[in-house]
Amino acid sequence: MAVKVLVVDDEKLIVKGIEFSLKQDDMEVDTAFDGQDALDMIKTNKYDIILLDLMLPSLNGFEVCQAVREFSEVPIIMLTAKGDDMNKILGLEYGADDYITKPFNILEVKARIKAILRRNHNHSVKQEDSSVLSTGKLKVDRSGRRTFIDSNEINLTAKEFDLLELLMTNPEKVYSREELLNIVWGSDYPGDVRTVDVHVRRLREKIEEKPSSPNYIHTKWGVGYFFKN
Repeated sequence: MAVKVLVVDDEKLIVKGIEFSLKQDDMEVDTAFDGQDALDMIKTNKYDIILLDLMLPSLNGFEVCQAVREFSEVPIIMLTAKGDDMNKILGLEYGADDYITKPFNILEVKARIKAILRRNHNHSVKQEDSSVLSTGKLKVDRSGRRTFIDSNEINLTAKEFDLLELLMTNPEKVYSREELLNIVWGSDYPGDVRTVDVHVRRLREKIEEKPSSPNYIHTKWGVGYFFKN
């Protein structure tokens, strides 16, 4: 089946250019020009990946990304004309999987899309251990990719779940931030180790009673992170 992509940007020439190029690779492309329309389309259609501009009418890219993460793990690549690190980190913090700074080369866009889709495909065909991991109030259903605290389901993004699963299946093993970046995001991921810090902080906020004094995900200062049963 063809890969289905949603391209969201208020600059119609950019949208048309991306749409034309992706269709050359036999992808199916929908387009939206403001944040609210994009959110409505995502709620009613199934997409394999979303290209989402930061500066949009109605709802900005951060707001759309945050809303989507309430109900979907669809991969999101943020498009931003702002090259400063804060916008990149904010995009990841709101649940984006990757970012591309404008102006960009369409070949780079297609390479990023294919890299994310390849990682997701490899993950989906991989034989999963169906066992449930649990410690204290925390329970992780690996086959169903669901996480619970005291029987209450916690909504994790795909990367948050992958990170928690890796640490939890290797308790007491200290992973450096570089190792976690390579294992969870892949060696071809263009971001830096701050991506790991952002996701660890978000994980702690979701699974720890006191994120500042965690029970599960601990920091080995100067080294990295580890999970403690």
